[in-house]
Amino acid sequence: MNKFDYLVVGSGAAGLRAAIGLANYGKVAVITKSNIGEGSSEHAQGGVAVALSDEDDIVLHYEDTIAAGDGLCDKNAVMTLVDEGPHYIRELISWGAKFDMVGDHLSFTREAAHSVNRIIHAHGDATGFEIVRTLKEHASRISNITFLQNTFVIDLITDNYEVYGLTVIDENNKEIYPIFAKGVILATGGAGRIFKRTTNPEVATGDGIAIAFRAKATLKDLEFYQFHPTALHLKDAPAFLLSESMRGEGGILRNIHKERFCFNYHEMGELAPRDIVSRAIFFEMQKTESEYVYLDMTHLDKNFVKNRFPKIYNTLKEYRLDITKDLIPVSPAAHYYMGGIETDIWGRTNINGLYACGECACTGVHGANRLASNSLLESVVFGGRAAKAALIDLKNKEIKKIKINLPTHFNCDLDNDKSQLQEVMWKYSSIVRDEHSLNEALKYIDDKLNNIKTDKVCRNCLEYYNMLQVSKLLVKAAKIRKGSRGAHYRKDYPEKIRENWHIVFENGEYNPIIR
Repeated sequence: MNKFDYLVVGSGAAGLRAAIGLANYGKVAVITKSNIGEGSSEHAQGGVAVALSDEDDIVLHYEDTIAAGDGLCDKNAVMTLVDEGPHYIRELISWGAKFDMVGDHLSFTREAAHSVNRIIHAHGDATGFEIVRTLKEHASRISNITFLQNTFVIDLITDNYEVYGLTVIDENNKEIYPIFAKGVILATGGAGRIFKRTTNPEVATGDGIAIAFRAKATLKDLEFYQFHPTALHLKDAPAFLLSESMRGEGGILRNIHKERFCFNYHEMGELAPRDIVSRAIFFEMQKTESEYVYLDMTHLDKNFVKNRFPKIYNTLKEYRLDITKDLIPVSPAAHYYMGGIETDIWGRTNINGLYACGECACTGVHGANRLASNSLLESVVFGGRAAKAALIDLKNKEIKKIKINLPTHFNCDLDNDKSQLQEVMWKYSSIVRDEHSLNEALKYIDDKLNNIKTDKVCRNCLEYYNMLQVSKLLVKAAKIRKGSRGAHYRKDYPEKIRENWHIVFENGEYNPIIR
């Protein structure tokens, strides 16, 4: 069990699609620190943006993505996404994915910043679940794929910018051991858990970005974190995501005085890009001295709302809210990382044999602000492409075992430390930032990093260490970008930086650079 041809870290949509692409050409291990499929992909509600309707084409999808990215998208990556997206979605359908239909045709809806109805969905508001279910079932039928569940990756095994495998801890028996391979694909998802309010599941602690950072991989756009405008805001309730499709289907945002306000901030109102709507809510909450605003669906047909959003309807019923009758208290929450491990359009990193795809990667598709429902499409497209690149690049590579020093295992409890970090990041480095707040966050993080015991390698300790490192990377990048762009807003530098440069972390330093 300590040697495979290929290792895939993460079992969401990107990881599973990558594993399927590799499996006909060697032994593949899919490594996940929780259960197979657990992650943000499975919880994605709204749908998949893909140019499959008669009124749509890839040029329109390309233009909408570029516009939402606020000038910082990689145009080649965007064209790759929109051009190959239809193929990968048809492939999912051929594998058994059941998207919602109107008669014999796919049902399309619209979300913010899309110029046409191009969002397909499954079971109303359970699209991610359906895609992950399809990929899990397809992958489970392939004998070359081995699933290593409850297995936490400690670090990459590298030498001279080449990867040879991973060191892991088996959470079942507490054993620490190396796994060697030709190549590694990181598909570990985002880092929403560095913030107090997030729509992400508990597993989203930035592990892939952190281990890539320690292996000296190049990172990019780490200041750009997207905050979803509408997450449930109730005392003692999680920040449950309320899909953007609710506004796409006619939902209205109202302040605590029941006044509609989004058109005061942007001509597209509730359907403006996510970063704009999130800031509109933030400023409206400040203006009205409230911790939330309301999402109003009460003017829409009750049966339509219940059938279109069954998961949301039933979940909120548990909190004694009827979305067909009641105003829903909402506020923004950390949702999606546009930055991450820099890759080319084939998922290649600057380390030989190391690839990344999905949310932990920065392909350049999203720029400074992700267009709604492009994430699931990105996962399957670039998961498939990363697998193809690995097969080509590593065809003649032999698996090589190199000597490493394994750490010692200790148990530890750092739940309170995690909570403190989340509070600090939410207060000082979330929707609206400035030099003072970023310095406060950095001071806190540096103090914790200087005192952490890095020999403790239980999952909880490693997650906390990863969260601290990713938080520091984000804060330092946000300090360097002294201006506002997309999801990064500096109230001390509110003017948009017009130059199209990126902040790249490479060779141990941050560099503003044209990519």
